[in-house]
Amino acid sequence: MASKLTMVEDIRKSWLRRRVESALRSGFQHAYETVKVDPSKFLLQLRVAHGLPITTFNGLYSVEMRVLDDVAQEVIRSGAKVAMVEGAGFGLGGLMTIVPDLSILAGLTMRTIQKLSLLYGFEYNTEEETAELWIAAASAAGVDISRDLLEKQFVKRFVPRVIQRIAVKTSQEMVEKWAGRLIPVASSVIGAGLNYYFVRAWGERASSHFRQRHIEARNRMNSASQTIPISIDATFS
Repeated sequence: MASKLTMVEDIRKSWLRRRVESALRSGFQHAYETVKVDPSKFLLQLRVAHGLPITTFNGLYSVEMRVLDDVAQEVIRSGAKVAMVEGAGFGLGGLMTIVPDLSILAGLTMRTIQKLSLLYGFEYNTEEETAELWIAAASAAGVDISRDLLEKQFVKRFVPRVIQRIAVKTSQEMVEKWAGRLIPVASSVIGAGLNYYFVRAWGERASSHFRQRHIEARNRMNSASQTIPISIDATFS
């Protein structure tokens, strides 16, 4: 009897994992194609809502790191709260709403990552910048894509591959937690909590990724500005 129950449980988890993987893959692909944070609107938000004295994203490299980090935490909390409300609403439907819920969750997560990218001074206007955005998403998901980096210049091939690897790894990690969605009454609370911590965890890891890149870029800028050119006349005077 125990072995039969174990087999049934394994079959159920396998089915659920495939559903989760498919939903995440679809959601992140949709986010790649359509979900974009408008840089100009976000720049205005940073100036008005957060009081940052900047007119361009390059100005962020002159803002105190402490201030940027504080804003990053606000961005993460805001994204997590939206995901929590969304998870509570869709959670009422139990397992039946897992596909639309995860698709929306993927979009909310990518919007949070995009905002963090912009906050630390990295736009995504070019294909290379778009690839870097998805490298950050993979980092947030804990996915090692080092063997795929050679193809990052081929964005149309690179991004779908990264999305697939994110979906596979994340579905494996989530299936135990999402099994609670089988209980409709409890799934609203479970969905709200899981969504909140999903976006929060990914946001924290993405923030660390962009923060490190920002510090490296800031150090390069500071080193370049401190270099004093020596004129030919001064050399022979």
